[in-house]
Amino acid sequence: MFPLIELSGSPFERGAAYGRAARERIGVSIASYRALFARCGLDWSEVQALAGRYAGPIRELDAALFDEIEGIAAGSGYGVADILALNCRTELLPPSFPEPAHETWLAAARRAADLGECTAIAVGPGRSATGGALLAQNWDWLGTQRQALVLIRAQTGSTAYLTLTEAGMLAKIGLNERGLGVCLNILRSRDDGLRPGVPVHVLLRRLLACERVGEAEALVGRLRYAASSNILCADAAGSIASFELSPAGAGVVRAEGGVLCHTNHFLDPALAAGEAAPAESLSSRPRLERARAFVASRARLGPQDLQALLRDESDGLSSVCRRPDPQAPWYLRIESVASVVMELARGAMHVAPDVPSRCDYLEVALERQPALAQALVPQA
Repeated sequence: MFPLIELSGSPFERGAAYGRAARERIGVSIASYRALFARCGLDWSEVQALAGRYAGPIRELDAALFDEIEGIAAGSGYGVADILALNCRTELLPPSFPEPAHETWLAAARRAADLGECTAIAVGPGRSATGGALLAQNWDWLGTQRQALVLIRAQTGSTAYLTLTEAGMLAKIGLNERGLGVCLNILRSRDDGLRPGVPVHVLLRRLLACERVGEAEALVGRLRYAASSNILCADAAGSIASFELSPAGAGVVRAEGGVLCHTNHFLDPALAAGEAAPAESLSSRPRLERARAFVASRARLGPQDLQALLRDESDGLSSVCRRPDPQAPWYLRIESVASVVMELARGAMHVAPDVPSRCDYLEVALERQPALAQALVPQA
């Protein structure tokens, strides 16, 4: 299992404790992205300089989050620019921002079997075998990043949260004591990289302070973004929504029949019109079809059902469960780095710390807090 880091105190104190505890894994993450950016034609010093443009949007969103970033830097011994670059890596990675990718990288990417990543599913209480909302996803990315993952269990003073993320980043997949959870899918649009905006991994951390999907929706709708992504969000009261974000704006996709699945293409028609053309081999649509067919075949879905879906390898290397392609170079070897199934009302996260078809899911709990102990009435 990934290291579990416990945090409390002020934002800077939490960041500093995080940096100290995850120092080695932050180093792994920096080395991995330094090498990946180099493949894209960007020196790490250039990446750090570009990341500095995001300090303003982060402070405008929540100055305490920038305090956490500064704390991570102080505790780990790395520079603020290093930690900022990690938290902005989605926005900075070419070809979406800020310059066209190095031609060598583009040529290799065109030959890759599939650069699609991540399959996410939300299940409302009415379709859940447990009677409580479920949220799950495979996180597909470079296999080298598995050694950089950490679990963070934190008490901020206003709420507690649990997240699985890359060391040095504020958050990624997670849930909070109020019963709200978030998952992430990367999207691409033709407008990506035109201007700085709120980094999605910083936004995910901010959303873990929200109580309900409606509160999260109001927040994401008033921000601007540098790159495209989808945040699948659900709460223990039964609300579900996908927030599709791009520099052109934010779209909201609702659940149908108490379930919502998402992969790596826009479902909102207006945003889909600006989508960057995917590679011919991109598996996003087949994975979405497979997920939808799976959930439609069952009247009720429990954590074990979602684990079975996330272990599905019916489409070879382009399946929901992504095994690494041994023929691909390391910087294009996409695989299911980890897998998560969350029981939102229980405050429980089931984590597979490897390609899920070759390991068990292990439960990590967010200790029950008074806010979660209150009765939560599912919406009709």
